[in-house]
Amino acid sequence: MRVGVLTGGGDCPGLNAVIRAVVRKGIEVHGWEFVGFRNGWQGPISGESRPLGLADVEDILTRGGTILRSSRTNPYQVEGGVEKIRKVLEDQGVDALIAIGGEDTLGVAKRLTDDGIGVVGVPKTIDNDLGATDYTFGFDTAVSIATEAIDRLHTTAESHHRALVVEVMGRHAGWIALHSGLAGGASVILVPERQFSVDQVVEWVERRFEKEFAPIIVVAEGALPEGGEERLLTGEKDAFGHVRLGGIGTWLADEIASRTGKESRAVVLGHVQRGGTPTAYDRVLATRFGLHAVDAVADGDFGAMVALKGTEIVRVKLSEATAELKTVPVERYEEAEVFFG
Repeated sequence: MRVGVLTGGGDCPGLNAVIRAVVRKGIEVHGWEFVGFRNGWQGPISGESRPLGLADVEDILTRGGTILRSSRTNPYQVEGGVEKIRKVLEDQGVDALIAIGGEDTLGVAKRLTDDGIGVVGVPKTIDNDLGATDYTFGFDTAVSIATEAIDRLHTTAESHHRALVVEVMGRHAGWIALHSGLAGGASVILVPERQFSVDQVVEWVERRFEKEFAPIIVVAEGALPEGGEERLLTGEKDAFGHVRLGGIGTWLADEIASRTGKESRAVVLGHVQRGGTPTAYDRVLATRFGLHAVDAVADGDFGAMVALKGTEIVRVKLSEATAELKTVPVERYEEAEVFFG
């Protein structure tokens, strides 16, 4: 059997660990051949690929990013995209695909399976917002990076007695903001799932100043003030209809400064959260996902995605995994509010 592997969407710590696990188990246990398609779904559309052998994955466990590179290509937005994929797979003798990605990449995988192309999915996103799995790899690394940044910002905020607003990733789900904010001892955490009152934020900030402490506000990029709109870096949309968000941190810092008279600054962590070496947890989870993805291919269980349920790796349908985003429940956010201010 010859199996194709691709990574789509945003880069994420742990992608290379999945590739390594897939290739090692596929070769050493089943004797399969592997081909890596470059640049996400663009690879099987254009035929751009590279062989993947044991030597190619030997030293990639700790590397961030992806050796196959990535893109946000959507085959269903490319004229004849699906038929091009079908022909490339036939020409290169590829019998099955393992697609590693988030909601968009796996949404394509689900549609391709419906169209008769055998695909197994592996869940990847630092946002941890993919349905049907308790955690995705990359999330732990992103939270660790954001938490370290918040730890460092506490010292400079206290030194200058100013408010610092930390903008983290999270378009529709505030998992990174919630976990890093709690772990970093933030004074306020703002998530996309719940619109926030600027007046309430200012009250929490002033309460913090009254206690002679400097407030740290953690805000997800998709968080919305009551009656407000998303802050856009650009109005352009990608192949999956997403606009680029950003700027809520700077806007909020300006609001806090004007309403309190206290100096307030914004720090945007951006792509720092998704780069660099994956944590030990993400390396292990990514490796387990890769091993079980090979089992799914061996069983011919196409249209499945490997998922984490508790401590076990299970299989779920791609249709279930991509049906809706996993967002922060109201009760999880409300239990954190006891620490605000």
